[in-house]
Amino acid sequence: MSIIKPFKGFRPPVDIVEKLASRPYDVLNSEEARKECEGNPYSLLHVTKAEIDCPEGMKDTDPEVYLQVVKNYNSFKDYGWLVQDKEEKLYIYAQSMNPTDANAHWQYGIVACAYSEDYINKVIKKHELTRKDKEEDRMRHVRITNANVEPVFFAYPAIARIDEIVASVTANKPIYDFVAKEDGFGHRFWVIDDRKLIDELVEIFDKQVPAMYIADGHHRSAAAALVGQEKKEHNPAHTGKEEYNYFMTVIFPDNQLNVIDYNRVVKDLNGLTKEQFLAKLNDAYVVEDMGTEIYKPTKLHEHSMYLDGHWYKMTAKAGKYDDNDPIGVLDVKILSDHVLDAILGIKDLRTDKRIDFVGGIRGLGELKRRVDNGEMKVAFALYPVSMKQIIDIADTGNIMPPKTTWFEPKLRSGLVIHELN
Repeated sequence: MSIIKPFKGFRPPVDIVEKLASRPYDVLNSEEARKECEGNPYSLLHVTKAEIDCPEGMKDTDPEVYLQVVKNYNSFKDYGWLVQDKEEKLYIYAQSMNPTDANAHWQYGIVACAYSEDYINKVIKKHELTRKDKEEDRMRHVRITNANVEPVFFAYPAIARIDEIVASVTANKPIYDFVAKEDGFGHRFWVIDDRKLIDELVEIFDKQVPAMYIADGHHRSAAAALVGQEKKEHNPAHTGKEEYNYFMTVIFPDNQLNVIDYNRVVKDLNGLTKEQFLAKLNDAYVVEDMGTEIYKPTKLHEHSMYLDGHWYKMTAKAGKYDDNDPIGVLDVKILSDHVLDAILGIKDLRTDKRIDFVGGIRGLGELKRRVDNGEMKVAFALYPVSMKQIIDIADTGNIMPPKTTWFEPKLRSGLVIHELN
């Protein structure tokens, strides 16, 4: 089977795409999604977070919510808000965080279907663990809609010929082109109609791309692949060519992606005074008081800390990290081992209620705010991981610590949908 394939996508008409395309389901809670959809019946959040159309207080995993999901999804098609392409296509999706800047950076991904067996056989590689409850939630969503409503964010080692093909297609006017009002991010979308280009892209991926890497969407990837396996097991006439063997992805070259920091805030100092805590940090770090102005880490193995109105630079000492180990080189690992665990007593980042995580898109001012208002006692800002580190970890079969990577921009949902029949 090919590593990617074209598909007959369901897409919105141009005149409603800006209203229909939504932020991903997992970046908004139910209350935020309900507010964002006020006065907008087109928003795909009515499908991806259908609890907003159920009585307030109903959990998003309630059986009635899943029934509302399929009701809303079918309505979108009945109303002509999602229309299927007549032929199998590949698509190109471009994003920018500064779309109005003449020198803005745009990242260009190929929208295609990936082969579910490649996830099972680790040709599609992951760097994070998944939680069974979140997998099952997304699996229910795929089952009841019989579709990949939201894409998964993949990366691949950049290839010059793919860049050339993408450039030739994107020299033309995009089908969709808008700036999202919620965050000001730009989104552009092209349809690849040329069968020769489609076939060439499929062949290049087959022959020259040894693996694809999940950048964002580990639970969606797992859910889509597992539903494909379920359908295979329940189909005695299975041939391997059925549409359910594939799930929808947007695949970006690794050299275009923007990984930003993912930071930590902690509720207390584990019974220590400020002076005792700072003294204990000296075992693993050179600690410098940088004053009251926000200080952002500038390089690997440097953190910044906000405590009691002051910012500190924390430089990890030699011997406290291992640059030859894919995990040991990570700043999140250094901080977890030598501060969160050894000093603050936080053993499990997934379950401990004393710690929370803040995506760098919110800025370091958000860390300061949460400490200054008394909600948290101390905050740590980290230097972002690189795509090379992510690929090294995935290639060696390792798993990153929780909440390590944050990719921006997030993929907009609703530009195209893949059905499994």
